Amino acid sequence: MELGVFGLSAKATLHPAATAKLAVRSEELGYTSWWAGEHVVLPSPRVPDSPMEPTDPILDPLVHLAYVAALTHRLELGTGIVILPQRNPLVLAKQVASLDVLSGGRVILGVGAGYLEPEMTAVGVPMAERGRRTDEYLDAMTALWNEPAPAHHGRFVSFQNVDAHPRPLQDGGPRVMVGGHSPAAFRRAVARGHGWIGNGGSPRDLAAHLAGLERAATEVERPARLGRLTITFMPVPGPVSPEAAREYAGLGVDRLLIYPLPLEDPADVTSYLEQHADLPR
Repeated sequence: MELGVFGLSAKATLHPAATAKLAVRSEELGYTSWWAGEHVVLPSPRVPDSPMEPTDPILDPLVHLAYVAALTHRLELGTGIVILPQRNPLVLAKQVASLDVLSGGRVILGVGAGYLEPEMTAVGVPMAERGRRTDEYLDAMTALWNEPAPAHHGRFVSFQNVDAHPRPLQDGGPRVMVGGHSPAAFRRAVARGHGWIGNGGSPRDLAAHLAGLERAATEVERPARLGRLTITFMPVPGPVSPEAAREYAGLGVDRLLIYPLPLEDPADVTSYLEQHADLPR
């Protein structure tokens, strides 16, 4: 089980000097990946489902990861997650391919369908269509990265007689991690993702999600090109004990993400990462 770092593109950790120090230190400590989340806008006033106050600062994940790519040598760079239906898939495919080339093939693309209705409405995406858009956008991006003559004709995106280079450095494009805890998200992960990414408060929560993925595997076909479905999991909230880490590893977690809340002091975040760097793998 590998350890990754999540969420340091927000609040007190987003400033250039703090990011530089934390990214270099994370690599020194043996963390293997660095993950950034996304909210383009946040509901104001805050609604119960919103994870942040509307005035909490959070950087665009791809811009942030490009900065981290220049500071590090080995850290994989993950979006955890990009709200895919809010993005233009061709523009996002170009951005992700560009980051993959500049980082030496270190990008992991985590995507999700979104859940905050005020945010999606502000961006102009109907909530009812977000799942279908997510599926179609993934198919369109995969075609643009991989096909000799890229083309896609769907309800939400259609193109042909175009191409986009450079292609991602990684063969087949960056690995795609599909986020979410609904039956639809589990089916999407099985059918279109190299892996699944999720969160929860305990190994028991993870076990329930894994059961959902197992059910999904009986309902949809998994393309051979995707290989084994990998599992990325973020325990929230609070510290992760050695006992819990062993349980996560025993359940088959490939990558455990450490989220050093509350992100109010970079020095506290550094200490948090140092304390978790030696968790059982």
